[in-house]
Amino acid sequence: MNSVMRKRPTIHDVARLADVSIKTVSRVINAEPNVQRDTRNRVLVAVEKLGYSPNVAARGLSGQRSYAIGLVYQDPQEFSYIKQVLGGALAACEQAGYSLLLRPITEPENSLLDTIRDFVRQSSLEGIVLPVPLADSRDVQMLLEDLSVPIAQISPRELNPNFIQVFADDEDASHSITSLVLEQGHTRVGFIKGIDSHGATGLRLAGFERACREYGVTVDRELVVSGYFDFESGRMAARHLFDQADPPSAIIASNDDMAAGVLFEARERNISVPEDVSVVGFDDTPLAQRIWPPLTTVRQPIHQMVKTAVDRLIKAATGVSVDDEPARFSCDVVIRQSTQVR
Repeated sequence: MNSVMRKRPTIHDVARLADVSIKTVSRVINAEPNVQRDTRNRVLVAVEKLGYSPNVAARGLSGQRSYAIGLVYQDPQEFSYIKQVLGGALAACEQAGYSLLLRPITEPENSLLDTIRDFVRQSSLEGIVLPVPLADSRDVQMLLEDLSVPIAQISPRELNPNFIQVFADDEDASHSITSLVLEQGHTRVGFIKGIDSHGATGLRLAGFERACREYGVTVDRELVVSGYFDFESGRMAARHLFDQADPPSAIIASNDDMAAGVLFEARERNISVPEDVSVVGFDDTPLAQRIWPPLTTVRQPIHQMVKTAVDRLIKAATGVSVDDEPARFSCDVVIRQSTQVR
């Protein structure tokens, strides 16, 4: 898309196309009375044709503010993660007297941008929060920049100084949990990756591989399996790993939902955890403590990460300067009953 096509239309463009004054455009988009019907229709047609954002413009013209932050998210099957994201965002908004507006994305991919555009226009958002995978969508970033909406990204793949960004130290966390497994004497370790489009997937794999190198353990590529951050893909990956002629004595899953799938498949095969195989998760969701055996996992401070992102987003919306550097958060290894010394 070239720079001309991407240029955001202005109120002057609307006035020119509708052959009216800027003041008339302002009256129409603010739904003020005493505008002739044909004039109002001409302005609305021009707004639609140009893709102009009337709600955002109206807020600026009137001096009013919405005090609303939007949260757009995909992958509702990861509800345990999204629940923590919601909690952090809501805590920041309540503290600052803002509303939090939610927009789960369930529409087809080809309507994604239209859905987000409509959400922004209808809600007059002062900022928007994007967890992965939307945080990594360049098309979504370009759209929100065109609409002049500040962005906060949760664990994006790439650094961008134009956006508010928060990260968990995924690679170091994966290195730490892998080191724990290797120190327990496991030398044949399976690893279940997440979705390749998520930035954390590559980082967690890199941490696993780094720990294996440091401990002199060869990574068997047959034991590195792809998953989708959900229960069923964890179970399918476990089937592949357990079916190996020489199956692993430990399995590290890139999130707790997939680790739960591993535990289920192990039970179906009468494989005892942790006596026959140790199982590790990632995220420390409530599920990790409720299944049996409780999961050894990595605790991400998701609530605090998102709260920090939204705090910065609100400050930016009110004109307060914020730290340009991304906020990085360390993670903790939580040892429970799903692992033991080999």
